[in-house]
Amino acid sequence: MSGLVIAIPSKGRLKEQVEGWLADSGLKLEISGGARGYMAALKGLPGAQVRLLSASDIADALDAGEVHLGVTGEDLLRERGEDMESRVLLLRALGFGRADLVTAVPKSWLDVESMADLEEVAHDYLARTGRRMRVATKYLTQTRSFFARHGLADYRITESGGATEGAPAAGTAEIVVDITTTGATLVANGLKVLADGVMLKSQAQLAASLRADWDAEALASAERLLRIVEARAAALRSATLAWPARGDADEDAVVSRLTAAGATRRPNGLLVDSAQIADASLALTAAGLGPVTVSRPDFVFDVSCTPFNTLKSRAFDASVKT
Repeated sequence: MSGLVIAIPSKGRLKEQVEGWLADSGLKLEISGGARGYMAALKGLPGAQVRLLSASDIADALDAGEVHLGVTGEDLLRERGEDMESRVLLLRALGFGRADLVTAVPKSWLDVESMADLEEVAHDYLARTGRRMRVATKYLTQTRSFFARHGLADYRITESGGATEGAPAAGTAEIVVDITTTGATLVANGLKVLADGVMLKSQAQLAASLRADWDAEALASAERLLRIVEARAAALRSATLAWPARGDADEDAVVSRLTAAGATRRPNGLLVDSAQIADASLALTAAGLGPVTVSRPDFVFDVSCTPFNTLKSRAFDASVKT
């Protein structure tokens, strides 16, 4: 690969959300060949190549080292194996594309509310019928791992190729492991989620491949991208407080208390967490400082960028091992 290669979803709601997230950071997607193209560039990130792939293909590409960075669901990444984190680094949870990977059973199973109940019922079913309960799912890796942690062994997986939630009604499975956003589809199919049956609370993740060829050019572009999106994220959770400075001991005292509580001194005032706006402003006015003006920064660039530092270190370690 020459230069940084980034993969983002090619269609659907997730594509729209990723494009919006990038654009909000000033990184507008410019698709080659019109709206139906599968190659793109990012305005503000020269030299980077963007590939538009399915969410599942992005997970595969990250795992194989075919792209440097990608945005896809954590559920798809985790399905690549329990050792996924040795090959793929999760850099930032994006707060959208949320869904839960859950274990669901028929609502008519009144005595089954937990994984322990399910383990008991599955054991009894095998003893009574000589057959193991069938689990319909597309998530084979995570199902096996989760069930093993709960001591559930008397089952067999029926790999789902379609509407997983309909398997019990169709008579092709007794248990379902599937991804759900609201649970409405499961309920509509007469299913319920077990109380401790949530395997993963998934969301879209910006991830890096540790198998990719991280040359100096790719690392430089990744650093620029990560610094920009981290600066935007920091701005969204921050506010600047400004007031007419007095320069006296009372002002110094209240500012010292606020910086000790997490605020950052700025030449024009204080940078505070959004949750501190009211408390910090009231502390300033109580000291006779004011009026206090609250404004929102567009970006807050820090000297250090933790996600990039982690990526650089892990990419170097991976290159040494190979």
